Amino acid sequence: MTTTKKLAIVTGANRGIGFETCRQLAKNDIQVILTSRDETKGKAAAEQLQSEDLDVSSYPLDVTNAESIEHLAQFIRDRFGKLDILVNNAAIALDFSADGSSIFKAKISTIQQTIETNVYGPLLICQPLIPLMQINNYGRVVNVSSGAGQLQEMRSGYAAYRMSKTALNSLTKMFAYELQGTNILVNSVCPGWVKTDMGGPNAPRTTEQGADTIVWLATLPDDGPTGGFFRDREAIAW
Repeated sequence: MTTTKKLAIVTGANRGIGFETCRQLAKNDIQVILTSRDETKGKAAAEQLQSEDLDVSSYPLDVTNAESIEHLAQFIRDRFGKLDILVNNAAIALDFSADGSSIFKAKISTIQQTIETNVYGPLLICQPLIPLMQINNYGRVVNVSSGAGQLQEMRSGYAAYRMSKTALNSLTKMFAYELQGTNILVNSVCPGWVKTDMGGPNAPRTTEQGADTIVWLATLPDDGPTGGFFRDREAIAW
């Protein structure tokens, strides 16, 4: 099956920023595959967007499971033969609800589980999916990071989450470097503190505001930036 529309995959998209990213991409006449670890929740989220007359379908994906990732990659190869946009949004923040006040109290088990989802997941997803972008020499990869991972602004607290986002930023730089000279642009984004299940009810930003720069990076022109870190459509320090 071929499509003249651009094709996007958004991970961890049954709610929050990922869900709103799917909505905004679809409103840009992009065909969107909404992925979710929970297949039932993913289908319900896609159906909600379909009710808004948006071209969104769902596919189950556990970013910590290599077999699940390969199933998605094979589905894209067989059904579409290409990919244009990948938004690595799926993430966990286990130490937000724990005693994350000090690096001295950080638990290795929490760090390992967080890294598995927030770093290994995007890496394993990029490895088979970016080659599908290389077929047509077009691609936009957006890694949803956080200012919590900025080395320049590094503080204590939430050690697992901070380390995972710093490592995710390093993946952005490495993939961007290896894709120099192509029309595949790879960037990190800090959506800011957003009202989601992760961000909590006191966050100052809406999901619409949080998704804005993600969608901007996902739809960059051919001369757009690569290997950068952005917030509010402006470059920020690593």
